[in-house]
Order: sequence, then structure tokens, then C-alpha cells
Amino acid sequence: MLNLSFLWQSIAIIRNLIASKAHSVVYRTFCFVQLPMASLFQKFQKAVKSLAKRPAFSKDPRQLQFEADINRLFLYLSYNRLGKSADEADVEEIIERSSKTSAADQQIQVQENVHSQIKTFCTFMDEILLPNEKTVTDPFESSQQANTLPRRSGLSFAVGSSVSPTNDSAVPQTKPLSQAEVSQKLKDQLGYTLSVKPSQIPHKDAGQGLFVDGAVDVGAVVAFYPGVVYSPAYYRYIPGYPKVDAQNPYLITRYDGNVINAQPWGSGGDERQLWHGRKMREIKADVKGVEKGSEKLWKLLSKPLEGNHVDNSEVLELRNPVALAHFANHPPKGVLPNVMICPYDFPLTENNMRIYIPNILFGNAEVKMRRFGSFWFKSGALKNSGSHIPILKSLVLVATRALQDEELLLNYRLSNTKKRPQWYAPVDEEEDRRRWS
Repeated sequence: MLNLSFLWQSIAIIRNLIASKAHSVVYRTFCFVQLPMASLFQKFQKAVKSLAKRPAFSKDPRQLQFEADINRLFLYLSYNRLGKSADEADVEEIIERSSKTSAADQQIQVQENVHSQIKTFCTFMDEILLPNEKTVTDPFESSQQANTLPRRSGLSFAVGSSVSPTNDSAVPQTKPLSQAEVSQKLKDQLGYTLSVKPSQIPHKDAGQGLFVDGAVDVGAVVAFYPGVVYSPAYYRYIPGYPKVDAQNPYLITRYDGNVINAQPWGSGGDERQLWHGRKMREIKADVKGVEKGSEKLWKLLSKPLEGNHVDNSEVLELRNPVALAHFANHPPKGVLPNVMICPYDFPLTENNMRIYIPNILFGNAEVKMRRFGSFWFKSGALKNSGSHIPILKSLVLVATRALQDEELLLNYRLSNTKKRPQWYAPVDEEEDRRRWS
């Protein structure tokens, strides 16, 4: 029954994918069935609404929305992997697979497809930045190098530790290219790059926006969401806690509760360095408002935790031209988003790729946590990863249609339990409710 609830999304997405392809034969074939498909879409849309009201689904609407998002990502990324030679039979197979494959298996496939694209990206970056005599990163050497670097937990990010990295000499030598030069070379290799400039959204609070410079295919991984990753166990270390978003709009939350703070990353930099995430870079939140007395008292009683903890640093490539997802704006009213969030669990065993993943983890131990409503509680002692492959929980943006020299628009899905900004126009209220239920 749950697969049936995804089928209407499958049909709508595939129609969108076909419309964006230049394959004229496929396009003409689907034009003839456009009206019947539109009618079928309406029927499935009604079926989904009725199914969502049944007790089996209403018990955990948040999980339902997560699986719906994974289903969409499965479609987009599978279609992208087929390439430009995809025909009608391929499209039909994707639809059939999406209706028969479990959400868990779809999630695995999504991770594999995202990882494959990022691996290609990392290869291009190696070719651009590494010395000519070594254009491909040696996994063994990267592993050896990683073992010599200090491993710190990141718990001093919020308290402004004065400890400075001491292993700058361990940072690999790269070509002396600026971020702008790397960006242009990546466009030559990948077909596109990203840039930050004034948004085209007609609202006074739009500010800066994120733009694609070049052409992007449907289902392509367009951008990384950079910054410091906080698991639920470390929420109280987020700067500004408990109202962490009051002065920082560069925060985003995964379904599993991990929060990424992109403010320390800013716009990146012009070098590869040992990065610890403490320094606030070029961007500052343009958030206005006057604190009420009760809010000041709440902040005083609930300020971020402080303490002496081991700090976490990683050698990261700050010139990464696509580590700018935090600049993507929410679409204005009547305009659909052209990218969507995709959770990406980067395997830390991929030493040769690690340098291009613009995130570091806050905390050096995994803590068992359970969620009750809006709150998280410890449900066990600290534990090590054991035999499992260690991962870094991050986020990327995936294109939901073909893009060409335009602004990236991301559905922010702000919670409907709090007062929303004036500029926020919901894309789908029902999805917002399920996301934050």
C-alpha cells in the first residue's frame, strides 16, 4: 500500500524528467499520452490523500514524508545514472522499480548513486589541484597522512578555544590556484560550477543567491552543504543555544536530527588547510529583532554548554567551488524549487575523497539518542562505531530538472508550528506538516 502512495509521485517526476530531455522520440511518445497521464496522476493524488488518513500511515507521518523524499531521489538519481541515451523502456523500468523496491533498498541505491557522482567530482578536483606528476590521489598515502593528523572532537567550536592547529605542514601540496580559478577549471571539466551573487527573487530580504554557471542534468548532485555537523547529543554546544537560528540562517537539519551549521564555512577560501570550524568567515546573518525580557532570561538560563574538550580538525579543500548549498534561497510564491535536499552518509574509509567533503563532526564519540516529540534523550552510554564503517552525515543538493545558468531554489520546509518570515511561501503545506510532525 505504501508503494502505491509513491506511484503518483513517480509518474509526475518522470513526466518532468522527460520534458527536460532532448531525446525527441521519447518526448513525442509521451506527448500523445499527456492527457491520460495527467488524469491518472489526479486519481493517484486522491488515493494518496485518503491513504495518508488511515491509522497505518498517520502514526508516523514524519517517516512517511522521509520515504516519499527518498522515493523522489531514487527516481531522479536513477534517471541521471541512465544518461542521455535513456529511452521510454528505461523510464518505464524506473517507475516499475520505484513501485516495487522497498524504502530501505531505495535509500541504499540513493547513497550509491550520490557517492558515484561525488567520486567523479573528486577525481576532477584531483586533476585540477594536484601536481602534474600526481594527478590521482594515492589512497594508501592519504590513509597514512590521515593517521598523522590530530583527531579532535570539535567541542571547543562553541567556546572559542585558543588552541591552534600545529600540523599545517601535514597539508598536502597543491597547485597555487585561487578559488575562482579552481571554479573555472571545474566548469571546463564538469560542465558547470556555482557562484554567489544577488538573488533574483523580488523581495527585499532575498539577499545573496546561489547560481548555476553552466548546464546541469536532471538528478545531478549540484552542491554540498558545508560546515560543522552536530548530532542531537551535542545540540547544547551549538552557538546561540537554545534559539540557535535567531542570528544564524545557515543551519539545516537532517531527518535523523543531525544539524549542520554552515556559518563557520562562509564562502570557503583560497587554500587547502587544517580546518577546525571555529572561525566565523565572510557571511554574517542579517537578522533583525529586539529581544524581549523573557527571551533574554531564557538565553541566560539555557546558554550553550562550555567545557574543555578535545578539538576536531580535518584537512579540507576550502576552494571547493560547489560547497555553497547554504546560499540557495527558498522559491517565491508560484515558483517551484529546482533542487532538493539529499542526505549523504560519506564513508570515512574513502581517504582519497575526504578532503573534498566540506564537513567536520562536532564530537568524537557516538551517543545513543532517542527522539520523543521535539526532544532528544540519551538512551545509552557512549559507544564506539565497532565493526561498522564510520560515516560522516552530510547533505547535498540534487537537481529536480535540467538547469542552465539560473538561480538554485530549495524548498526550506520551515516548521508550521512557529511564526514564519514574511517572504516564506509554502511549496506544500501538507509535506511541511509531515516533515515536522
